[in-house]
Amino acid sequence: MKIGVLGIQGDIQEHLRMIERLGHEVIWVKRPEQLEKISGLIMPGGESTTMIKLMKRFEVWEPLYQMLQNGFPVYGTCAGLVLLAYEIENYPDQDSLKALPVRVERNGYGRQVDSFEVELEIPAIGANSFNAVFIRAPIIVDWDKSVEVLSIYKNAPVLVRYGNILASSFHPELTDDVRIHRYFIDEVIKE
Repeated sequence: MKIGVLGIQGDIQEHLRMIERLGHEVIWVKRPEQLEKISGLIMPGGESTTMIKLMKRFEVWEPLYQMLQNGFPVYGTCAGLVLLAYEIENYPDQDSLKALPVRVERNGYGRQVDSFEVELEIPAIGANSFNAVFIRAPIIVDWDKSVEVLSIYKNAPVLVRYGNILASSFHPELTDDVRIHRYFIDEVIKE
């Protein structure tokens, strides 16, 4: 299976290595025609305003928006989650792909110096806890009842699924644990 990683900004290499470790072919996506060659896309963390500008400049934004409306599988981590959200509470004028019915607060867990790791319970990927890395992470402050909450930290969802969309506030690519990437491929893309 070919999996794409949006290769504009952020933890691109780390996601590429995760997909390769799981035995799949991976494509560094920077052009719209590359979207047609993949079964699913990972949107890394980074700086969401910059990512939006570059996605529009590289003409990836509009085709991805259309593909999301038609059920194309996407996994957004950190800034990727912000780009997928219906609404950004503290930046209400910021554009988004409006594919995930949640309202998020950018940098809701604090600045870079406030980064932390925590063990999360995620029953969908197994009984063992997952070491989650939060860096300038968004908080999901409100969500539609149709959003499936896969893990919670301090009363806020930090891993959610909505049909073809998977999104996390944290960075699984910064660990050695491939279970969330495997879940995206086996449970979201293959459905």
